[in-house]
Amino acid sequence: MRRSVFVAVLACVLLAPFADAVTPDEGYEQLLARSGGSYEKHGWNHYGPGYFELDEATGVLKSQGGMGLLWYSRKTFKDFILELDFKCAQKNTNSGVFLRVPGVVTSDDYIYHSFEVQINDAGRGTEMTGAAFDAEAAKVPASKPTGEWNHFKITFQGSLLKVELNGKVVLDWRAEPRGKVRDFAAEGYIGLQNHDSIAPVYFRDIRVKELK
Repeated sequence: MRRSVFVAVLACVLLAPFADAVTPDEGYEQLLARSGGSYEKHGWNHYGPGYFELDEATGVLKSQGGMGLLWYSRKTFKDFILELDFKCAQKNTNSGVFLRVPGVVTSDDYIYHSFEVQINDAGRGTEMTGAAFDAEAAKVPASKPTGEWNHFKITFQGSLLKVELNGKVVLDWRAEPRGKVRDFAAEGYIGLQNHDSIAPVYFRDIRVKELK
């Protein structure tokens, strides 16, 4: 074998593991950590009635009771891309993803100072999945059939809020105080809503990429 060919082959062999490590998730931080072969909720706090139970083997969160908020307390986020999967037990499952929750959650006041990306396939307008709840309606329905996993990609940069649901843009809006939201912060916590005991919601693979 010629030396140049040998060097090229050797380089491919040595670099292959590093190539495999470069994935579309590069730059993302997993908010639901896996340690020692099992998932854990370290860094997550819960406010209000109900709770989320975690399947430590699969990393799936399931809501129980409510109305409450599971929020990631380890750090706040300013400009970011948030991606996660969610699944609804019923068509009328009601939940949401809260963005830039200002300050430690000790009362229901956070709902007036942060936007909620709605999850509710039975809703319409500003209550439909992908909408900024009570503020800006989703453009189109894009949810998968009840019981299937959906994917959110939520980009919040400055006041620009963009929501992609299963690869389709359902919200592209310059956010402003509207509806129940009196004002919103430039930076805050991320939270997941548990709404009731009748129709649970499931979450998994929650990850954030901060934008500089």
